[in-house]
Amino acid sequence: MAETGSLNGPQRQHLLSSCQYADKLLSEVEAILDASQSKSVFPKYNGGLTLAQARLVEDYIGRIRSQILRALESQGIAPPQPALRTLHSVRVTLTFASVAFEECTAQKMRGYGEVPAHIAPELNGLVNEIKAMLDRLHGYLGEDPARDPAERLRRLDRTGEEVELLRKLAADIAQHGLVDYRARLSVILDRMESNSFEIAVFGRVSCGKSSLLNRVAGVEILPVGVNPVTAVPSRIAYGPKPRLLVATAGEALRELDLARVREFVTEQENPANRKRVERLVVEYPSDRLRDGVVLVDTPGLGSLACAGAAETMAYLPRCDLGVVLIDAGSTLTAEDLSTVQALHEAAIQTAVVLSKADLLAGEDVGRVKEYVNQQIRSHLGLELPIHAVSVQPGFTDLLDRWFAEELAPLYERHRELTQESLRRKIGALRDAVAASLRARRDGAARAGPEFADAETRLRRAAGRFEEVREACFRETHEIRQYARTFLQEAARSVMPVTWKGLAELASTAAAAKAGPIRTRLEALAGELAATLRDVAELLDEESPHEDLAAIVKEMPRIDLGSGELQLRSPWIAAISQGLAHRRLERQLEEAAGERIEEAFATFGSLLESWCRRVCGEIEVRFNNYADAYRARLAEHVDDEHN
Repeated sequence: MAETGSLNGPQRQHLLSSCQYADKLLSEVEAILDASQSKSVFPKYNGGLTLAQARLVEDYIGRIRSQILRALESQGIAPPQPALRTLHSVRVTLTFASVAFEECTAQKMRGYGEVPAHIAPELNGLVNEIKAMLDRLHGYLGEDPARDPAERLRRLDRTGEEVELLRKLAADIAQHGLVDYRARLSVILDRMESNSFEIAVFGRVSCGKSSLLNRVAGVEILPVGVNPVTAVPSRIAYGPKPRLLVATAGEALRELDLARVREFVTEQENPANRKRVERLVVEYPSDRLRDGVVLVDTPGLGSLACAGAAETMAYLPRCDLGVVLIDAGSTLTAEDLSTVQALHEAAIQTAVVLSKADLLAGEDVGRVKEYVNQQIRSHLGLELPIHAVSVQPGFTDLLDRWFAEELAPLYERHRELTQESLRRKIGALRDAVAASLRARRDGAARAGPEFADAETRLRRAAGRFEEVREACFRETHEIRQYARTFLQEAARSVMPVTWKGLAELASTAAAAKAGPIRTRLEALAGELAATLRDVAELLDEESPHEDLAAIVKEMPRIDLGSGELQLRSPWIAAISQGLAHRRLERQLEEAAGERIEEAFATFGSLLESWCRRVCGEIEVRFNNYADAYRARLAEHVDDEHN
């Protein structure tokens, strides 16, 4: 009699579930095999199988899975399709890992007890280091797979020694896990895939970058008279019609009317880059841009928008020519010197230009140029030509002469110069990769506790940022709440209480309250600079010339504005000094209490923004060196551990 019927629904589901569970257990066996061979710092298994045993287990797992599939097929049961995308799952897991480390800062761990003061900086530094690496990995995984260096080199329709060298460098970076050089390789490939010649202008806020670029482009494109301090460089390129291209976080590049550029590049309409602009391109049919020249306006250094300064420093290696613009009215600053040095170290051709030369008398122009030249020579050991320009009527011949003598020849030779720029960048990357590989080869001979100590010192130095920020923000909060105490102090002052006297007293009190903040930031900058110098010496590298303490300047001041006070004479002073003070305090509160409270609240907020900017800028400059040093130190420390 022929057999009839088949498994019912619950039976089929039970068989599928059992097979899925068995396959999950087999995957766990595979994970055990992998983990037993892993170099994890927290190994789960002690000892491993022999090679023959491991191979036998793998073969049996393959056979068992084949049988599972055949058993399901015999019952007409199709295995379900995967529900989760691998890339998405990996990125989500990395986000959880980042959150887990965020919970390990000294501040977050206080719930388990107070963290010892000497441990907090290293703990915070460790969290910052690992979170930064996780963020970079998360960002790389978010890129289009076609952006992989090996794939981009394969598609590159070019030949020559440079391309072959890049292929070898890409292979070395991938083979030896030199992830710190991946970003530099990507920058070079970006430039090779583009026919443009990027001229970027760097400088402090209000030094005249936008006015200069408008004049060079031959059209008023960028807004002037405001502080364009959003956190992205703004590109001006040739286009058949005027238009604005903007990409914000998570969105593709979209076309907008050119008149809307102010909405994205000014602090007034996009404070702290709240619109999350990631890329901004202005296209215009300018003859000076027709042959592939791109002008780039970078966020101003030294602004309250510290994210803008960080983005400027991150963009810097991408340009082909860097123009460092120095305000002739305020002369050279630490930021200017740092920018010139960073351009030189990135193998980028550099021009130094004095803006607003109309502010100088004719005979002073030469003296200021010589002073700037001497400072660059003294601090950086570089010889660079210095040019003076102005966009003001009656002085535009200076700018026209600079363009004709310096920029116009570069326009004509921009393709040749692009190749020269690429060769310099490729050469710098080759030297850096070679140095890392030599360090790995020779690391065993040089490995020692001093390298681990230096790595720890860098970590502790980085962890000090969190500690200093917390202290500064705590003190700025106290300043915002200081109005009541100030009224009491003013009432006890022996000086005549006039509005001018009140303003002077407020200025003195505010400076005294803010003084420790400045001292703390200067001490942090000095400590970081000393750490960089010591680590550079250990690695036999040239010591940074950075004067990080020079960033701590231009502190905000309190402003009570103008006004008048009409206070009644405290006649009761003859009876009781204390009652007289309280009477005068009430009069001050009635006459000026709201303005004093507003003044201290505003001053505290400005001071907090200043602290964020200064801390952010010091951190950016410190990490410019520290990241490279960490990679070198890790090679020696890893060799010692292995």
